[in-house]
Order: sequence, then C-alpha cells, then structure tokens
Amino acid sequence: MNKISQSDTSKNSPFRGPGGIGIIQYGAGNIFSLTAALERLGIPYGMINKKEDFEQYDRYIIPGVGHAGAAMNKLEQTGLVPTIKSLTKPTLGICVGMQLLTSYSEEGDSNLLNLFPVKTLKFANSPDYKVPHTGWNRVYPEKENKLFQNIPNGSHFYFVHSYFIEYNIEYTLSSTTYNNKFSASIWRDNFYGVQFHPEKSGAYGETLLTNFSKI
Repeated sequence: MNKISQSDTSKNSPFRGPGGIGIIQYGAGNIFSLTAALERLGIPYGMINKKEDFEQYDRYIIPGVGHAGAAMNKLEQTGLVPTIKSLTKPTLGICVGMQLLTSYSEEGDSNLLNLFPVKTLKFANSPDYKVPHTGWNRVYPEKENKLFQNIPNGSHFYFVHSYFIEYNIEYTLSSTTYNNKFSASIWRDNFYGVQFHPEKSGAYGETLLTNFSKI
C-alpha cells in the first residue's frame, strides 16, 4: 500500500520523494475510488488537511462530488484557499474539483477560485439529453500535453454531472459533446481539471492518473 500515514511526517519517509500526490481534504469528495486507483497504480499519496501538509507532496488533487456552491463553502472553511491559489506545483481538479477552479458556477450562484476565467453552467433541459449526464463519452484532446500522453484521440471517459465548463479555446485541453460542446478538461500553467472521473474510466483513466503523477 502506498498511502502516506498522517503520522508519517519524518524526513525519512519513503513516500516523500517525487511522485507523491497530496489529496486535498475538505469534506466534499468521495475519494475511495480515487485512492483505490492510485494504490492499484502504485502511486504514493496522502491527505492534506492543513497548510503545512502541502510541502510534503510534489503534486496535488482536488476531488469533489455534489454541489459546487456547497463544495466551495466547505473549501473556504478549511482556510486552504489562499494556499491553493498560490500553488506552483501540478494540481488536478476532478469533477466538482475541476469546477471549483473556474470563476463562477450557476449551481448556487457561486463565486469560485477563479483560477480559470471561465464559467460552470447548467445543461439546458432537453427531451433528447437527460440531466445529469451520466455515462461514457468520447474525449478529444485539443492541445499537446503530457496529461493525455498515450491516450488515443476519441477515447471514452466516464462522466456524472449536471453542470459543465464552457468551451474556451485558450483553456480547453480536451473537449466532448453532450447537448452542447464543452470542456472535458482544462489546463492553465500548473493547474489542470477533468470533468470526467479518471478513477472510474478504465485503462485510459488510469493512464491519465499515471501521466499526472509524472508531470
């Protein structure tokens, strides 16, 4: 097992070298599937509960499920928002964790981290497209980036969401379409986000997590 114990903070810890991922804990993410995937892949990880925990890791994941506005409130209550906004190491938001990186969500009329100047919007009601969007969609990378290395164009990833991040040619790393075209993933400097769940997306999802562990 590669989980970093909360008490394992000694400088001699074998899990404090390159590749260690810190998962930001704020009470709005079901992380069991994520940690199970990281363990299958042999990627060391640990939990971040306070500002001092960040220095232990070389990259970070912001998980998230549920309501974006409620998730942002919980994140603000941790006191970690200033630290997150100042991170310079690779940081990946997953699902609602990705939405938190944007400037605003229609879900709860919420201001978010504003690390990407794009909005999170609700899918329009349609008899042909059920909301929430649940299932497998093809994802098409639009930029060269190591996050999608060895993942074929048009690979399927698993989505569960009612809100989407608007397509923006400057920040969209990959796109997909459900009722309308939107950002399946985004990228700006050291910040990445994926709307789909890589930990539930089979071999290519695991490839993406492995790629992130090496960025």
